Amino acid sequence: MAQKDVGNKIPIYKLKKTDEVMKYYDDWGQENKYDKDMLDWNYTGPKETTETFIKYQKNKDAKIYDAGCGTGLVGVELKKFGYHNFYGADLSKKLLDLVPSQLYKKLDQVDLNKPIQEENDTFDAVMCVGTFTFGHVKPPALDEFIRITKNKGHICFTINEGIHEEYGFDKKIEQLNNENKWKEIEFFKSDYIASKDVNAWLGLYEVIK
Repeated sequence: MAQKDVGNKIPIYKLKKTDEVMKYYDDWGQENKYDKDMLDWNYTGPKETTETFIKYQKNKDAKIYDAGCGTGLVGVELKKFGYHNFYGADLSKKLLDLVPSQLYKKLDQVDLNKPIQEENDTFDAVMCVGTFTFGHVKPPALDEFIRITKNKGHICFTINEGIHEEYGFDKKIEQLNNENKWKEIEFFKSDYIASKDVNAWLGLYEVIK
């Protein structure tokens, strides 16, 4: 099946290097254009992922690591359902500066392609929405998510359909399944950014330790 040419619809998908991506997001964050575009595009990733997550994580005090939190769109959705214990991480300082005040317990500027500076078994869940995409975070980040998540905790994420196989996420997920690092709870094709004809795989897994 031919890959969709999504780069013409969403220019950041053409970028390959971390510093290029960071500069693009910093510019995108000017005058909050990022959030305006997400609204205009009907970006449903945060809403869909949150609705999947809350079916399985019933503890409203759960400690949640929002990996690639951007301007806090996932935190906003989670808060609607009474969750509040969020810790955000993103590559772009400009986007972190746009996160609503006091929504997160802590915000850190982090390159998720490098080891995460958090202790083992720290979080009840990791959310990662819109971050596994072109030129962004690669499959080894899933190992780090498992490391920082407690036994029976949840990892809930989206993977842009265009990189699922190209970047090796399909093989990484199969490896983690085979090694019993986690077990699949849900994995399905989500709308994501349907207005741009960009879909994503949405996965929710329970960590096994």
